[in-house]
Amino acid sequence: MAKIKVQDTEVTIIQVNDEDYLSLTDMIRAKDGDFFVTDWLRNRNTLEYIGIWERVYNPFFNYGEFATIKSHSGLNSFKISVKEFVARTNAICLEAKAGRYGGTFAHKDVAFEFAMWISPEFKIYMVKEFQRMKSAEQKQLGWSVKRELAKINYHIHTDAIKENLIPQELTQQQISIIYAEEADVLNMALLGMTAKQWRDAHPDLKGNIRDYATINQLICLSNLENLNSVFISEGIPQSERLVKLNKIAIHQMRILEETTERKMLK
Repeated sequence: MAKIKVQDTEVTIIQVNDEDYLSLTDMIRAKDGDFFVTDWLRNRNTLEYIGIWERVYNPFFNYGEFATIKSHSGLNSFKISVKEFVARTNAICLEAKAGRYGGTFAHKDVAFEFAMWISPEFKIYMVKEFQRMKSAEQKQLGWSVKRELAKINYHIHTDAIKENLIPQELTQQQISIIYAEEADVLNMALLGMTAKQWRDAHPDLKGNIRDYATINQLICLSNLENLNSVFISEGIPQSERLVKLNKIAIHQMRILEETTERKMLK
């Protein structure tokens, strides 16, 4: 569940079958006067739009029931709830949820049309805020993917350590120390400090040093893990590997940062 603020109105967003559905119940608060979602649903233009949307996206839509409902639109006596409409037509663009966090929700396509019914200005701000939220989600997703990639490469890195640096006689505790030392080779080469130095400098932060790395740093870290695995296999001493990895990290980070800056200027 997420929320966006459209002008002074908070609008809840939920996921239904991996699609974004926005709360019409929240949005109606932005409309002047006493109006209800049912007032919008009885409108002929609304029904025509929903009918076309369902035809495109819902192969199980009940057109017979929909035609009956639509034929009554415009009559003073006509009124239908979202729950009844969904039950009779098998519509998927609307969702009526009960409970504390319940209300009427609509697929984003339909919700934007509802926003237009409130006012053109409200719709413009609605679309703007929704796009801002999705952009932020994509950036976070990109960071998460890079973090997972770094974790996968870390396993490649630890396998190289196990095969080349760890004799069979060592205890599990001794093995862990070697893994930590090699992880700190990468930390030092890229971030300039060990995991312990970072923890000592940031006692109030949760997680570890790599959880706070930038996307560019995670990309570089992924590359360094692969390179260090090769260097270990070639028998290069740790001190020499650290110097080589640090030079590579400086070079790659300069390129990544310059590329990012160029994209921002476009």
